[in-house]
Amino acid sequence: MADSKKKIGTERIQNIVYGFKHSAILWAGIELSLFTKVSEGACTIQDIASACGLSPLNAERMVVACTALGLLEKKQGKYVNAADVEEYLVEGKPRYFGAWSLMGRADFSDWLNLCERLTSPQPPSVLGIYEKMGPEQHEMLTRAMFNVGLGAGHKLAKQFDFSNHKLVLDLGGGSGAYCVALCRRFPQLRAIVFDFPDVCRVTDELIADSGLSDRIKTNPGDFTRDRFLEGVDAIMLNGNLTQYGPDEVRVIARRAYQALPPGGVMHIIAENLNDDKTGPLIAATWSIHEALLGSKGRAHSDAEVTGYLEEAGFRDVAATEFVQNILQRVTGWK
Repeated sequence: MADSKKKIGTERIQNIVYGFKHSAILWAGIELSLFTKVSEGACTIQDIASACGLSPLNAERMVVACTALGLLEKKQGKYVNAADVEEYLVEGKPRYFGAWSLMGRADFSDWLNLCERLTSPQPPSVLGIYEKMGPEQHEMLTRAMFNVGLGAGHKLAKQFDFSNHKLVLDLGGGSGAYCVALCRRFPQLRAIVFDFPDVCRVTDELIADSGLSDRIKTNPGDFTRDRFLEGVDAIMLNGNLTQYGPDEVRVIARRAYQALPPGGVMHIIAENLNDDKTGPLIAATWSIHEALLGSKGRAHSDAEVTGYLEEAGFRDVAATEFVQNILQRVTGWK
């Protein structure tokens, strides 16, 4: 009789162990402009070797590895980019994601010491390393986030009607990309990006490049400590929720509620956990990332974020999927 017991292998564990190698393959492909060259027509190993300045041997190694990872596809003997690679990793395209992807290398060595960080007796601070970043680090992060945020901002503009709002305050708005997308969609809307001074200097440039300096302004400061500006009727906290612990989020929600007029709205877009806190993996990863950064932040569940807004006084609070398995949007009204 055949053994009906399911055999347990090591493939899943090996793939997790090799995860950093897979990241390195992706980063090398971006740095070599491999995906851009493929998009431009380099479709054989010989073509890719010539276009990327690789030996035929190393070109074959890279192409095979990228194909095994699903970054490239082989069709009728020729290589093409996978659909998401073509959309996000080809230089010059509006949604180019390469600069953001390469940022993962900046803290790579820290991840190798995760156990040490988790057992450190050093207590976390509210923002950890974010408070200590220099101008160059802020600039790199802010510029890298622009295209990513612009795509998300366009998505928000389609999901939510801002036509009845006049002034939106973007807490920790970074590059200002959400505000740019919203102001392009809603001509009556103005916006303020509330972020650190070193960030706002770069944000002002990005806003000017977008031709919206007359409608989008920056407010340098720390929104966890400094006064919220008056006159806003919509407030956003997008993409940075995991930097804060529950106590800090409650304070932010209360201050937002106090700053808004009746009929005002608050949106929180974040990598939220499901209510059982079993995933998604991206949210769980961002959560543990905060241990490396020394902050009090962690990932929050949809139920927790809904609770923070309701405790502050917001009504009709609802959580909806924003980007499948990545981002949730929680919205509440005053």
